[in-house]
Amino acid sequence: MSYCNGRTIHDADSHVMETRDWLVPFVDAAYADKLPALFDAKLAYVDDVVSAARKRKVDAAADVVAAKDPIGGPKGWAAYGAFDPEERKRVLDTLGFASQLVFPTVGIVAMRIANEIQIKYAACRAYNRAIAAFCRADPRLIAAAYIQHDDAALALSCTREALDVGCRAVMLPSTAPGQRSPGHPVYDPFWALLCELDVPFLLHIGPGTLQQPQPFRDNGRARAPGLGEGAENLRFCDYPMLCVAPQIFLTAMIYDGVFMRFPTLRGGVIESGAGWVPEFLRTLDFSYRVFGKSDPYLQVLDLLPSEYLRRAIKFTPSPGEDVNRLIRETGSELYMFSSDYPHPEGTNDPLRRFDDNLRDSGPLAQERFFRRNFEEMMGARVFMG
Repeated sequence: MSYCNGRTIHDADSHVMETRDWLVPFVDAAYADKLPALFDAKLAYVDDVVSAARKRKVDAAADVVAAKDPIGGPKGWAAYGAFDPEERKRVLDTLGFASQLVFPTVGIVAMRIANEIQIKYAACRAYNRAIAAFCRADPRLIAAAYIQHDDAALALSCTREALDVGCRAVMLPSTAPGQRSPGHPVYDPFWALLCELDVPFLLHIGPGTLQQPQPFRDNGRARAPGLGEGAENLRFCDYPMLCVAPQIFLTAMIYDGVFMRFPTLRGGVIESGAGWVPEFLRTLDFSYRVFGKSDPYLQVLDLLPSEYLRRAIKFTPSPGEDVNRLIRETGSELYMFSSDYPHPEGTNDPLRRFDDNLRDSGPLAQERFFRRNFEEMMGARVFMG
């Protein structure tokens, strides 16, 4: 029996652990020698870990051991199926997830640090081709493209290509795209395209995520080790801030009328916790009541701010968060299961942790958490016909 024990469970957050040469086969020839490196000196050890994992693949005995308990085994680049798509197929067989969204770890570094716009979008195209190729190994794997919005026209063409090559969701940085609000009219063609093709947008920890500001780290002590590796190496003082950037982004989407103009637009906030969601919804509606008396942009909204998010957005709680409380306060339609495989933040037994927490929520809420909410976010094109 699989880890899911025969249940239909979708995993709203997993990752590929990109190797140093991850983008090489997919980059346009004109930019082959211009992309910034994915790894710096801090990640030099990755080459040795990847080499050991590749050797394991040709050692039958070692391969069997590594594949036996992937969720409870090594994490990061050493994990089974971390960067090998054939291994990831076996991971899904063992875990039993009906589908698994796949996000980057370090694969988008090149586009984030490129200092020329054309190089940035060459890296973007290469990454999206690479993640689509990885997920092509198994229909259960769902590739999340990454789109940088520095240039609205290039972002739109990059999105079209990513969806054409097989990506089925679009990850965005939680920042002001191109130094504008995501609700600026220049981005309306992008939101319209997602609606037309029934594709969700996703905000994920990483680009744009706020962490403890640098001056506060100067506390006279050596910096503590982080929880993860690669791009998401979190510490205690970072975790409470994970929700700040998504709140800023979603508030702008509401205030600037994006959800009103595009009522079929859907999305998710992934790996940013969810304990903050009930108070965020209350604060949005409180602010609407206070400022709606004088603000003409609020007066034209056709729903309460919280109602736009209830219609459009899903959230992934962290293992150990009180999902029962979240459901009591806001209903069962907002939250989804995620494993974060093969990152360590997902723990070595996320399913048990969520099962224990949801024991008193009832079968309908459990069905929503593990299956239905994810299916609604991904849409009919993927799951409903």
